[in-house]
Amino acid sequence: MGSAPQTVPAPDAWSRRLRPYARPRLRRSLGEVAITVVPFVLLWALAAWTVTHGHWWGLLFTVPAAGFLLRLFVLQHDCGHGALFASRRVNDWTGRVLGVLTFTPYDYWRRSHAMHHAGAGNLDRRGIGDITTLTVAEYRALPPGGRLRYRLYRHPAVMFGLGPAWVFLCQYRVPMGLMRSGATPWVSTVATTFAILVPAALLCWAMGVGPFLAVQLPTTLMAATAGVWLFYVQHQFDGTHWTVGDEWRFAEAALEGSSNYVLPAPLRWITGNIGVHHVHHLAARIPFYRLPEVLADHPDLAGMSRVTVGDSLAAVKLTLWDEGARRLVSFREAAVPA
Repeated sequence: MGSAPQTVPAPDAWSRRLRPYARPRLRRSLGEVAITVVPFVLLWALAAWTVTHGHWWGLLFTVPAAGFLLRLFVLQHDCGHGALFASRRVNDWTGRVLGVLTFTPYDYWRRSHAMHHAGAGNLDRRGIGDITTLTVAEYRALPPGGRLRYRLYRHPAVMFGLGPAWVFLCQYRVPMGLMRSGATPWVSTVATTFAILVPAALLCWAMGVGPFLAVQLPTTLMAATAGVWLFYVQHQFDGTHWTVGDEWRFAEAALEGSSNYVLPAPLRWITGNIGVHHVHHLAARIPFYRLPEVLADHPDLAGMSRVTVGDSLAAVKLTLWDEGARRLVSFREAAVPA
């Protein structure tokens, strides 16, 4: 006698089912911080030591160092959601300290990222904390200069080259988008920048400006590029979900508008399971190390919004939202002028 078919829960029901996973484990969280911070510091120090002694092959250490720096950003990200520790104070101060290493002002970023979560997939709430995405109609309505700017913005060389450098080295030095939102964004950006400059100046004095920049810049920029790529894939993929106004539903936007990025095990570890983004958007207080547990316990979620590495590479050409077809399309598919 066959088993009865399982009923897939409605999107809103998933939020209730996932609440038990939103409980951080103190020892595990402390361990994750240790096994990420310590290797990062050691790899950075090895790169610095070899370069200052004239061995430029030591810059190879910046590649794994960038991987651990990316993982530090994921830890900071979990702190911003109150997910890494049970205490909000511990989350906040851990996030602020990690923000010095990641060049990301924690309190400013947390506020803009919360706005992203509150309106992801809602065409009426675009603008802060997300990848700028125009509809086909909006693009067609732009003057030639506006269309050129948007095409340049969406070009891979800008999106994954100049863009990450601009965001982490320049944009995060002032509270872009929140400049009139009170003192907190300003205090966060200025304090983080000052906290970066002091140790940077000491290291420049100890090892020289050239060697310091030779180690720090590639480490930061590689991590920034990887981070922007991951954020791009999380919401820019074939099959993503966008709606307007009253049509928007939080749970549907999370499960259908956020990807389930299927990566090899080593990449899943170094990226802190951030590819399980549909679950994260549905229940942001689940610690990153419990996301695989969710997929193992709920196979239905593991099969939703799957994006392979090949799918993600193909999605780079998807640049506009076609409201009629309800999907992302390329400039060529939309037959829009340059």
